[in-house]
Amino acid sequence: MPKIEVNGVELYYELHGPAEADVIVLSNGVLMSTASWGLQKAALSRRHRLLLYDCRGMWQSQHPAGPYSMEQHADDLAALMTTLNIPKAHIAGISYGGEISMVFALKYPQMTKSLIISSAVSHSEPVLRGLVDAWSAAARAQDPQLLYQVTYPLNFSSTYIAANRAALEAAAARYSQLDMAAVLELFDCFQRLNITSDLHRIQVPTLVMVGEEDILKPRYYSEIIAREIKGAQLVVVTGSGHALCLEKPTLFNTLVLGFVEQLND
Repeated sequence: MPKIEVNGVELYYELHGPAEADVIVLSNGVLMSTASWGLQKAALSRRHRLLLYDCRGMWQSQHPAGPYSMEQHADDLAALMTTLNIPKAHIAGISYGGEISMVFALKYPQMTKSLIISSAVSHSEPVLRGLVDAWSAAARAQDPQLLYQVTYPLNFSSTYIAANRAALEAAAARYSQLDMAAVLELFDCFQRLNITSDLHRIQVPTLVMVGEEDILKPRYYSEIIAREIKGAQLVVVTGSGHALCLEKPTLFNTLVLGFVEQLND
């Protein structure tokens, strides 16, 4: 399992695909891991170099004491890319990872070829803040089953939940492996996010994706992001909830590849 120490923290990472190809970076959602990109790995690494990693506080990376910040996550990613000799990449992510990606594009524009954001926000309004407060309460109580119960209905559409009971039960079992102290730091970091007024400074080609049935981070958040970033493309995916890369993997992969490859035309 490859790990690199950057900025005083050990990060787990994976590289897939041809070494000489353009790099696509995928940053995880807050409760995801590199394994969560299993439906993307083969498709996105066929003609591109794919960098997957767990940010500080997530799964196989180190879980240092907090507080964490989105700027710190962006610094960690920049240091990881530099150490791996990746001067510039297509910066992509979902949910928490999409928020890291926007902060990265703001802080490291010279390292950002393009920006691909799925199911993310640039600030939180009261309903979203309240939902994440409930997640934090479950983490603070050290109760993995409760954390699962308050998160999964918000992450998936009703159709997906009905059709994937076994997969969701397996995911529930993995919650017992979470470091709740680190998870709480990640939740607290998200609650401090407020970059909407800065988005106009992003000058790279940008794709924004959101599931039409996303009830955690509804489409109007993505509409704000797409409006504030000049020239950004917005795609609303019918029939999907928040976890777009899991619910509609083929479409997700097609959108990412189509966007990246049109930039090379």
